[in-house]
Amino acid sequence: MKDNDEIVKVQEEGVSSVGKMDMAGAFGASSINVKKVQGAEKFGKTLVRLVKYMRPELIALLCMIILAAVGAWFAVWVPDILKKVTNHLIESIQYFKEVDLSYVGQICLTAGALYCLNALFMLISGLIAASMAQHVVRRMRFDIKRKLDKVPLSYYDSTTTGEILSRLTNDVEMVAVTLQDTINQIINLVMTVCGVLFMMFRIDWLLSVIAICSVPVLMIVTKLIIKRSQIQFAEQQNLIGKINGHVEEMYAGHRVVLLYNHRDKSIEEFEVTNTELLKTTRKAQFLAGIILPCIKFVNNLSYVAVCVFGGLRAGLGIISIGDIQACIQYTRQFAQPIENVSNIASTIQSAIASAERVFKMLDLEEMIPNKEHMDVSNFQGTVDFEHVDFSYADDNPLITDMNLHVNAGESIAIVGPTGAGKTTLVNLLMRFYETNSGEIKVDGVNITDMHRDDLRSLYGMVLQDTWLFKGTVADNVKYGNDSCSREEIIEAAKKAHAHEFVMSMENGYDTELNDDASNISQGQKQLLTIARAILKNPKIIILDEATSSVDTRTEQYIQSAMLAMMEGRTSFVIAHRLSTIKSAAVILVMNSGNVIEQGNHETLMAKGGFYKSLYESQFQGNSIDDFDEEDITGFIQT
Repeated sequence: MKDNDEIVKVQEEGVSSVGKMDMAGAFGASSINVKKVQGAEKFGKTLVRLVKYMRPELIALLCMIILAAVGAWFAVWVPDILKKVTNHLIESIQYFKEVDLSYVGQICLTAGALYCLNALFMLISGLIAASMAQHVVRRMRFDIKRKLDKVPLSYYDSTTTGEILSRLTNDVEMVAVTLQDTINQIINLVMTVCGVLFMMFRIDWLLSVIAICSVPVLMIVTKLIIKRSQIQFAEQQNLIGKINGHVEEMYAGHRVVLLYNHRDKSIEEFEVTNTELLKTTRKAQFLAGIILPCIKFVNNLSYVAVCVFGGLRAGLGIISIGDIQACIQYTRQFAQPIENVSNIASTIQSAIASAERVFKMLDLEEMIPNKEHMDVSNFQGTVDFEHVDFSYADDNPLITDMNLHVNAGESIAIVGPTGAGKTTLVNLLMRFYETNSGEIKVDGVNITDMHRDDLRSLYGMVLQDTWLFKGTVADNVKYGNDSCSREEIIEAAKKAHAHEFVMSMENGYDTELNDDASNISQGQKQLLTIARAILKNPKIIILDEATSSVDTRTEQYIQSAMLAMMEGRTSFVIAHRLSTIKSAAVILVMNSGNVIEQGNHETLMAKGGFYKSLYESQFQGNSIDDFDEEDITGFIQT
């Protein structure tokens, strides 16, 4: 159920901010499908940091601002030119003069040219904005990826996959959308409002005041409606998340639903939530749908007022009919950006919140820097733990004063109850975590003095959860050794007892595995991961619950492959099934982070301690010797 909870969390996470709404979505306009985010905790600081982050794109940003500003001014200039045509035509009719078509045509061509220049400049500024935004987010994604490669494993333990993906996709995309669209809108808004007010005050101060008076009315009307609709939109998103979570849960566990005859109840639960969503959506869409008509209504009142008072002042000879026409056009230009203010403000706030989340990830504490590379080709695989202490939390020590010596080529089994520290031990060995104190040495070299890549090149690992990627069987086997030949891949597969089942597939080693490798069995997946480890030819093998998710017969078969892989190599084997580690040279019995017993199987059984009680509590499986070659071949083919 963890994955389902993460899905619902990601879907519901963004709607908790009740004070913001996507105006474009409310009006039915198309918008990018990104989740809403909570408001930024430090809006100003994050905005400044985002501007600094854009410093490499400073030239492009300045060019975009200049082009957008000039383009907006071209549009503002047109009504002031067109009023001359109106005045000329009225004067010609009033005084029975011939219309100067060349004069009218010249002005119309000038206005058309200005509109063309406006479109051209806005197009170029938009292209620059898009290019700039993609460069910024490309760098942002690269920085996040580089940061994720440097943070300690503890970060992944405490952070859900959905949260990390949300940073890398939704948050970065929200920043990209804002940089690409909103900056141009802001520049256009500022230049249009300033230019329109300047032009209108040049024509007549009273008409300018009338246009300005519509702004507070628009803000009040919009705020009153949005305040009520926000609640409905938040509830709508909450119900959408609930439905998505329900659907994902029911179909992910479809067999269980059918087995326990839960289908009708599942449909009933879905219908209840779906009906609630229908009612909430109707309310939300109704409230959002009346915003734009209300804004248009207020703007139309402003137009009427400009026409009435403009007509009166024209009658008094204070202004001309062309001035009234220009003021009406300017009122329209003035109202248009005002209508977009709420949407722009909401988008910016969401973008800054997204940027803040990204910057928090970029500020994560990194692992201790790597040391210089060293030659590890002659390492044999001797391992020493000297007075090692480790804890995940400062107030809860897990491993205390551990001392252990493992000779090269020796097989060490690690057993114990859940939470005893078995996996933690090998995580420390591979330096996924840093010890609190003490030293871990490989061939006498402290692993903290080694480059992590050099250290991990010594290891081969097979886990309980097999990981195979989409690609051919051969590509998956050679994942740890890209320079190997096809013959070496086949040889490794033979040692892992995987060659027979691979050759029985339609395309052999060129068979494509799908995303989760569901077109092969769990046991076959495990054999391929063993072949991958063999091909890497490591000095030290780590097997962590490598057979716990397969049946007993498959376990015995895989164990045979693992024994071949472990031959001549230092091996650490973690297993809950104690029957799989009876042949280990040394068995470490761990409990509460400490090695409480140590010895081979016979010695520990004769001792009659904790190990014996663990062993006797489990069903003892058959030995691998009980299976002949025909049994194994039959399993491969099935």
